[in-house]
Amino acid sequence: MNPPNIVLIVADNLGWGELGCYGGGALRGAPTPRIDALARQGLLLQNFNVESDCVPTRSALMSGRHPIRTGCLQSVPPGLPQGLTRWERTLAELLSAQGYATAHFGKWHLGDIEGRYPSDRGFDEWYGIPRTTDESQFTSTVGFDPSVADIPHIMRGRRGEPSEIVKVYDLDSRRGIDAELVEHAQAFMQRHHAARKPFFLYLPLVHLHFPTLPHPDFAGHTGAGDFADSMVEMDHRVGQIVDEVERLGIANDTLFIFCSDNGPEFRAPYRGTAGPWRGTYHTAMEGSLRVPFIARWPGRIAPGRTSNELVHVTDLFTTLAAVAGAPLPADRPIDGVDQRAFLFGEQEKSAREGFLFYIKNDLRAVKWRDWKLHFYWEPEVNEGKGKLESPYLFNLTRDPKEETDVLVFNTWVLGPVLRMVQAFNKSCQQFPNTPPGQPD
Repeated sequence: MNPPNIVLIVADNLGWGELGCYGGGALRGAPTPRIDALARQGLLLQNFNVESDCVPTRSALMSGRHPIRTGCLQSVPPGLPQGLTRWERTLAELLSAQGYATAHFGKWHLGDIEGRYPSDRGFDEWYGIPRTTDESQFTSTVGFDPSVADIPHIMRGRRGEPSEIVKVYDLDSRRGIDAELVEHAQAFMQRHHAARKPFFLYLPLVHLHFPTLPHPDFAGHTGAGDFADSMVEMDHRVGQIVDEVERLGIANDTLFIFCSDNGPEFRAPYRGTAGPWRGTYHTAMEGSLRVPFIARWPGRIAPGRTSNELVHVTDLFTTLAAVAGAPLPADRPIDGVDQRAFLFGEQEKSAREGFLFYIKNDLRAVKWRDWKLHFYWEPEVNEGKGKLESPYLFNLTRDPKEETDVLVFNTWVLGPVLRMVQAFNKSCQQFPNTPPGQPD
């Protein structure tokens, strides 16, 4: 069987409860018919888990390794060493070595210096922003001083060439960027389909990251404000990519994945929702960990399937590498597990039972089966109690809001959870973690 095309769309800070297929949509003033239809055509995961914010999740996706290992713990200002060191092997590098054409259109956030741009890390071409979206506010902020803060830019690059500045990333550019990303993505798919070359399209959209501002064509569309207008636009952009795949006649040859990098925004007026789950990104609550995930591949992934089985973002690295026939790096721990049998319906259960969840250097929580053990307690950002003398344990099936600590009745859960922690710590001793800001 020929390797499939892979389309991976990652929304930015799209909470579990925003989309219609996850109980939101029209209830949020923003119907999402295109993404809802995509969910009906494939597999919808209710328990897909990510990291606490943008840099950690994107590093986990690209490396298959927990951020504590790679030093990708948080976003830092422009020009400082950040993102993945060149020692890390990226998903794009693995797929490129298998003959895939590779492209990144969107938000990178894994390095903003020569040697760490997407075109240096396995992508044939890229267009987008090297860091984050809130920088689009810089130039319109009262008191902004370009002599001490870098002006943000949209950039582009090609493999083997220096990346270059395209234009200033300001509020006008922010409104238009997702439309531009889709145009680049469409052209990329057309070129490589015509050349009969399998492709990996990585499309990390900018919506719904703050400032959550819609394209002018969508401004006022819902009557429910900028956030709802932006969500309707995001749904439309995903639909444009779906339509292009259909127009090219490659749906049966394409593994199409849509997910989010983090839980919902918590900053007013752009605050989102995680539906039944509590919390936002930058916490260890389920509202931070669980995000939307939809996968479609006609003939391989059965339509109309929903699962609450636990999957982690690092699993995308391992699974997509396996789908492409790419061997994994053998000289380092890979935390992602191969989920092909689960995705393709060959087994009902996920290949994973749990994972450790860090925020920066702190082990905040561990998920295992239906249980969650918190070592720190911070249900709201910047309102934490700090490290707990006695951890809190929740059963997520019976207590999805994480309101009633039941450790006193279930201390047996400490055994399997702490064995996971011990095994991970031993692995980190054998293969020392990369410190944040490590230069190449």
